[in-house]
Amino acid sequence: MTDTSGDGGEGTVDPGPGGKEADSKGVGHNIPREHSKWERWTKKRTFVRALEGTYGNLLQELFDQPRVYSSKDWTWGGGPQNYGKKIINPQAVKVVQSIETHIDAFAPGGHGQKHGHMNSAVFYVLKGKGHDVHDGKRHDWEAGDALIVGNGCVHQHFNDDPDEESVVLIMKAKPLFLFMHMMFQKVVHYPPKDPVPGHEDYEPPKDL
Repeated sequence: MTDTSGDGGEGTVDPGPGGKEADSKGVGHNIPREHSKWERWTKKRTFVRALEGTYGNLLQELFDQPRVYSSKDWTWGGGPQNYGKKIINPQAVKVVQSIETHIDAFAPGGHGQKHGHMNSAVFYVLKGKGHDVHDGKRHDWEAGDALIVGNGCVHQHFNDDPDEESVVLIMKAKPLFLFMHMMFQKVVHYPPKDPVPGHEDYEPPKDL
């Protein structure tokens, strides 16, 4: 299952070790070309892979997959205030078909896009402090918190620390939702194109 219609989800598309980047046939209906550095809005993606072959071969292929994946094997995408890297998703690895997990980093005082999607998501805050706005309501968070984004919620993430970055781990069952054609999602406001004043040289962590 592939899509070129744009995505309000988090993170970026990186084929990862041994992966293969698909060619793009063009950009989606809600994608300004100036945001082309975010691959999730400009590149064709695989959300659910075809199951081809015999049952035995498919089963053995799953048994043969690695059980440990290092985030360092993927590269950061996006910027300048919000960066992301996908780690576990059907396009990058074969061990999963139903879940998607990625990491987002926000520059000090930075924020991401305002968007909504059908699937829910769980954000675990690894570092920093900030707040989300969900359907107009503010929710504060800090390192160690788990934040729930509800189904169909229009939301946006903000790093409230003016001096330190924030890093979050995001987990969701997005592939299953898209497979069931629950793909109604939209970007309301795109991520900032300019860096946070005073943090023009910000780069996401190199140890993740």
